[in-house]
Amino acid sequence: MTAHAPHSARRTPSRSAAQPAAAPAPEGPAPQASRRSASSFLRRPETGALMGTVTVFIFFAIFGGAQFLTTGGVASWLNIAAELAIIALPVALLMVAGAFDLSVGSVVAGSSVTLAVVSGTYGMPIIVGILAALAVGAITGFVNGFIVVRTSVHSFIVTLATQFALAGLTLGLARVLTGSTSVSLSPDPFWKSAFGTLINGQFEVAIFWAIGIALVVAWVLQMTKFGNWIFATGGDNLSARAAGIPVAKVKISLFVASGLGAALVGIIQTMLYNGAQTGTGQSFVFNSIVAVVVGGVLLTGGYGSVIGVMLGCLTFAIVNQGIYYTGWNSDWAALILGILLLAAVLMNNTFRKLALSSGAPKTTTRKGH
Repeated sequence: MTAHAPHSARRTPSRSAAQPAAAPAPEGPAPQASRRSASSFLRRPETGALMGTVTVFIFFAIFGGAQFLTTGGVASWLNIAAELAIIALPVALLMVAGAFDLSVGSVVAGSSVTLAVVSGTYGMPIIVGILAALAVGAITGFVNGFIVVRTSVHSFIVTLATQFALAGLTLGLARVLTGSTSVSLSPDPFWKSAFGTLINGQFEVAIFWAIGIALVVAWVLQMTKFGNWIFATGGDNLSARAAGIPVAKVKISLFVASGLGAALVGIIQTMLYNGAQTGTGQSFVFNSIVAVVVGGVLLTGGYGSVIGVMLGCLTFAIVNQGIYYTGWNSDWAALILGILLLAAVLMNNTFRKLALSSGAPKTTTRKGH
């Protein structure tokens, strides 16, 4: 679930035969063990994210009043965190592998409009529209990955270009096919309950989708060879290739996963709101990156965790919604998020440097032994 930083070996000096046996150590943890436990905690990618989540939750629990802690208040930020996590988790995998995806906003819009047009305007079965929407995400991801690995152009530029191109294509086709930028859809009860229902009238079913995806991503990172390949690709691209890791296939696969995650959110929103808008989803472009960075994933790649990303999504959602419960101007939310992002980057780098510099205790060598 987390990236494994190298541990320094602990050296234990040998005792000579003439030296008397040491007295039994007092009960309780040794200072060295405590230092290593603290170092291990600081080394974990989710450490900063946990502190950030706890801090903003306490802050808005105090200043947001009782409404922030009600069922409706909790649902308001859990729903946002869930949709964000569905996109942020595959985006995090890409960033761990050393790449970016800025096209997720247009994929959300494109997949949403595709579903509404196929199953709403043309009346085809919902499953056909869902598959078409997922195809939009998969194809976009494949195109992004293929261009990046074949041309060596930075993924930031490639996916930014795709973001604009797909947004224009979605808008143009929607106008040609429907004559409008808004397309309605009346989903069947089964598909509505699977993707777009509200549990107890408040909690989106997307929460369960997010939890399920998080478990799958955690299993991939922790239990599979592919997870090791992701960390190796982001840690050192050249060394990963030299070790026989199929770097190109890894990156293309992750771009496809990112596209599918964004397409799933597009499907969820279409089912939830009974229609699609061509301009929807654009906020996910940078919100997903903010959540991932706050969650402890390094911009340089090779380091991150699923727990950290989930905490980053919660932190973002709490700030995004908590500001409304304080009664303050909502413009302050952007200021808080900006400060939080900068603090997260500085804190994550600081924690990692402290962890890597506080490995084993220094040992001295005495002459004559």
